[in-house]
Amino acid sequence: MSAGATVGFYADFAAMAELRARAGRDRAGALAEAARELEALFLETLLKSMREATPGDPLLGGAGLRLYREVHDRQLARELAARGSLGLARLVARQLGGSGREPAGEGSGVGGTAAPPASAARAPDAGRPAAQAPAAAGRGPDYGDAREFVARLWPHARRAARALGVPPETLLAQAALETGWGQQVPRRSDGASSHNLFGIKAGSGWRGPVAVVRTLEYGEEGLRTERARFRAYGSPAEAFDDYVRLVRASPRYRAALAAGDAEGYLRALAAGGYATDPRYAEKALAVLRGPRLAAALKAAGVRPIA
Repeated sequence: MSAGATVGFYADFAAMAELRARAGRDRAGALAEAARELEALFLETLLKSMREATPGDPLLGGAGLRLYREVHDRQLARELAARGSLGLARLVARQLGGSGREPAGEGSGVGGTAAPPASAARAPDAGRPAAQAPAAAGRGPDYGDAREFVARLWPHARRAARALGVPPETLLAQAALETGWGQQVPRRSDGASSHNLFGIKAGSGWRGPVAVVRTLEYGEEGLRTERARFRAYGSPAEAFDDYVRLVRASPRYRAALAAGDAEGYLRALAAGGYATDPRYAEKALAVLRGPRLAAALKAAGVRPIA
């Protein structure tokens, strides 16, 4: 999930206008995003046709279920497009003169570790930090792959983990879940990276810069999409620092700080309301224990998960 100029839905005219404005500043970056939106729309239409071709469920049908499925299929289409599943966006961008590189990646979505970031399950006013030079506007993902993501963030994760009393891999797994391994870090309106690695929203008390992103939230009525304001930082180090401040300052996360191990920390964090996704802890643990993180740690030359 990109930030700022990314179109969250093809009927979101405000986001369309934002993308159109960005095209004047950064044609290549805007073209890649527009091509990805086209692939998402194609996939959504394909899923809708597949639904209509089946008889449906005579027992559990109804308008409510149809609405849920529409939201689910729309989000699934966007996740598949973000991962470049068909390659349609790349072909369109290349045909129209772009680089053909779409910001895709593995994150927290359907099936355990797929895009979009878990900010789609963010509690209303969570917060955290960052550490690296700001990415240039419209230049694609902040991190090339999982190995680069781990290698660049490992020093910051170690420093933050010491302050929280958890293994640093825990924070890397959470950041990977939130951002699709750095492929979907929210972007500011000018296309610059927000370096928001932990899905922290900008509440009423936030006075810094923000990135406006279309996200998926879990509520009493199920899934819903909304445009949300996320904190923006000057570097990944600032993001990690802010995350540590949030967790240590909030009474909701005292149990997480007292856990002493990765699983206890993540489960207590989720129980404290860090995310609205009821499966947030399970998804973060799946990333933590998965082969992708283990391989990235080994490739980056840092110690494996204990």
